[in-house]
Amino acid sequence: MSLNLEEYIASYQDFPKEGILFRDVTPIMKHPEAFKEVMRQFAEFARENNVNLIAGPESRGFIFGMPLAQELGVGFVPIRKPGKLPGELVSCKYDLEYGSNEIFMQKGSVEKGDRVLVVDDLLATGGTAKAAAKLIEELGGEVAGFAFVIELFGNGMEGKKVLSDYKVCSLLSLSDQ
Repeated sequence: MSLNLEEYIASYQDFPKEGILFRDVTPIMKHPEAFKEVMRQFAEFARENNVNLIAGPESRGFIFGMPLAQELGVGFVPIRKPGKLPGELVSCKYDLEYGSNEIFMQKGSVEKGDRVLVVDDLLATGGTAKAAAKLIEELGGEVAGFAFVIELFGNGMEGKKVLSDYKVCSLLSLSDQ
């Protein structure tokens, strides 16, 4: 029987700015039984979709993506914010629920034929995830799917719709209010 992961989610009103209800996965990281359950469910989804590479956006994508890659015996590639990666890069600008950003991947980190699972803590507007998909596809990889601990709904949170061309695994669906 699986744990009720919602019990391991903290909520903070007006963070990082007024009007945002921030859903925090930090308690999952503090409790090994909860983290193990997340890894179990993500691994099951990854195996069902024949994943051979994990990509994780900075920073919580690293926290969930690296242990998953180790569990599966596949590689991990980081998706970073500006100024964090050396070498030749590809980038994509995107909007998110409280601003805009740009993400980067190193050229050669994904190769033709790679089936990539993008792992992150939360799906809100889908901006980061869609930008990650664009980078992976630009590098020749195939997005096998997305795995999120939380999917937010309500008040313009259209992430699942934005990713409608992809398989999406969300362990929890929570309101943004």
